[in-house]
Amino acid sequence: MKKFVMAALGGTLAGAILTTQVAGPLVAQDASENASVYEQLDLFGDIFERIRAQYVEEVEPGDLIEAAIDGMLSSLDPHSSYLSPKDAADMRVQTRGSFGGLGIEVTQEEGFVRVVSPMDGTPADDAGMETGDYITHVDGESLLGLTLDEAVNKLRGPVGSEIIITVVREGVDEPFDVSIIRDTIKLTAATARTVGNTVVLRVTTFNDQTYPNMADGLAREVEALGGFENVEGVVLDLRNNPGGLLTQAIAVSDAFLNSGEIVSTRGRTLEESERVNAQAGDLAEGKPIVVLINGGSASASEIVAGALQDHRRAIVVGTKSFGKGSVQTVMPVASEGAMRLTTARYYTPSGRSIQALGVSPDIVVEQPPRQPESEDADEDNGRQRSEADLRGSLNNDSLSDDERRQIEEEREAAEEAAKLRDEDFQLSYAVDLIKGLATIKTDD
Repeated sequence: MKKFVMAALGGTLAGAILTTQVAGPLVAQDASENASVYEQLDLFGDIFERIRAQYVEEVEPGDLIEAAIDGMLSSLDPHSSYLSPKDAADMRVQTRGSFGGLGIEVTQEEGFVRVVSPMDGTPADDAGMETGDYITHVDGESLLGLTLDEAVNKLRGPVGSEIIITVVREGVDEPFDVSIIRDTIKLTAATARTVGNTVVLRVTTFNDQTYPNMADGLAREVEALGGFENVEGVVLDLRNNPGGLLTQAIAVSDAFLNSGEIVSTRGRTLEESERVNAQAGDLAEGKPIVVLINGGSASASEIVAGALQDHRRAIVVGTKSFGKGSVQTVMPVASEGAMRLTTARYYTPSGRSIQALGVSPDIVVEQPPRQPESEDADEDNGRQRSEADLRGSLNNDSLSDDERRQIEEEREAAEEAAKLRDEDFQLSYAVDLIKGLATIKTDD
């Protein structure tokens, strides 16, 4: 027993000696780092005072401080920034689903403003803006050299006012101007409609209204079809959805998962990491799901697509998503402003990070460019003649009136599907895929 106690004390003493020997250099290193930080802060103060005293024009000290803060944050990554009191108020309004502007989500790449996605039914969408467009000028003034917030402020303006933006688009040889009339943007976060026996849920953004809009719309369309027994499946359209609230991405994912991980976020320390799991309950009641994505699907959209893909709850169709795999936390600061800071990366249930990689669809389907219709095109051109078109052909007397009616309804549905294929090939593909999956399940 004495040997044990002595051994323990010896270990403690050795540990104390070791600590003393190591702590000295560590303390000295910390002191050196602190001294370096204070020297840099002194340098900042010196430059600040020289600008105030010697710059060619008088400047507001508050503006200098805000610019310095914003520069410090924006140097970290494209999504960290300072929000002035006005910008912070605008952001709070935007997450509630109503705000003024063009209806366009933008980011910044190497000093250039790039369109992530135009929002459905907004002035930018109506004007023909596309994902991947670069905005170089606003009303003839170059945006090069401005911060993202400064560029966005140039895009904002009074409702009803006109703005001329200069656009560079891949595949178009020369820059071109686009005229847009600013308007109040009132987003319906999610809408629902029926194509055949498939419910199409279009989610345009992730704000406070997203899950309620989606759930209510799905219930309404299912009721109109006469219940889930008449529903073949669900298409969740996340194309050109720039993201939004993480909580809503989790809610939408959870809506179609009965269990398992939805997303995990990993911060700088273990305490800042989090894992979110699904609760029991599937709004689609096990029906097949196809998720549509493209290069304008970002952030929260990618969380949903990645979660449903990893759990094999949905087939993901379209083109590779944007690849924003980081989480921003908005922190209030003095004077009612806020700081948007990247605090974590998020990971799909299989543990993959999509940062800069995006979600790859299970089936790649490109959206072909629309071909302008010829003015003198004959509607009958290309229609194949059949036996029924021949003069004096025999009638089919083996069908009842109900059978004929069913055949006509199926033919009309096929013609509607062909029309949808011309209007939106990716959506048409998704609906056809749902129909195929439903047929296989029925046959089983």
